[in-house]
Amino acid sequence: MTGTLAFWHDGSARSEIESFVERVTDEGSPDYVPPAERIAVFDNDGTLWCEKPMPVELAFILKRFTEMVAADPSLAERQPWKAAYEGDYAWLGGALQKHEEGDDSIVEVLMGGILEGFAGMTVEAYAAASRAFLTAGVHPTLSRCYTDCSYVPMVELLHHLSANGFTTFIVSGGDRDFMRSVTDDVYGIPAERIVGSSNALGYEPGEGGGEIVYLAKPDFFDDGPVKPVRIWSRVGRRPILACGNSNGDIEMLRYAGGASKPSLRLLVLHDDAEREFDYTAGAERALAAAPAEGWTVVSVLNDWKRVFADT
Repeated sequence: MTGTLAFWHDGSARSEIESFVERVTDEGSPDYVPPAERIAVFDNDGTLWCEKPMPVELAFILKRFTEMVAADPSLAERQPWKAAYEGDYAWLGGALQKHEEGDDSIVEVLMGGILEGFAGMTVEAYAAASRAFLTAGVHPTLSRCYTDCSYVPMVELLHHLSANGFTTFIVSGGDRDFMRSVTDDVYGIPAERIVGSSNALGYEPGEGGGEIVYLAKPDFFDDGPVKPVRIWSRVGRRPILACGNSNGDIEMLRYAGGASKPSLRLLVLHDDAEREFDYTAGAERALAAAPAEGWTVVSVLNDWKRVFADT
């Protein structure tokens, strides 16, 4: 085994990670797993970077909605543009909260706005806008660039796994192409290993080989039971390590390992109000299931020496 977890406190979470990596990489171990089968999957929002007071992608979407209202003021009377125009973050946050509780009535309205907001945009233009937002935008309460809101212990874990022959993937409910614009820089995970939600795409012929554009219809919403399906369709292997932080990650955690392979399932618990945020909303079922399922709960407060690069 190579690499260290210097940003992790000594404790059960670090010990379980190190023990698991040692067992699956030791050719003499009964739990040895060949490198090609060492697949690790990670949620993004709330697992690899900060998701409060709202997911970074939602802030990007709100910016797009306000631009649309400026061009067409009548949109200010319709949701979700109305919420964006009025700064009604309770409505927007409620959409995500209700989704975690199993009620998609509001999130469907939000998703409809997203589809309309980006329809016709080329994938290159979207990637450029996403990257510009993430590299220039500042978190509203942490006062740091969005790309500096990644959790350094988790980035260290990704590098530790890579150094020991794992292939790491991000499997998130967030938009695939939004994440792709910075994941190589922030995590060392290239675009082809990002599995996320997406709008449908279409090809438009033209000079220079044509363009790929977003259509005004959904493709996949990569959350809950869809995550294992998307892992298999995109990766073609069952992971042996999975890490998430919410109810939407339950099925992905259960899918890791299966009946015949060793597995490690990590669940990040946000319990550090001083360095980040303290919340369990949207993770209640996952946290309740963790003891019986044998998942390792990672406490931000107790397991991480630092949260961000300088704290």
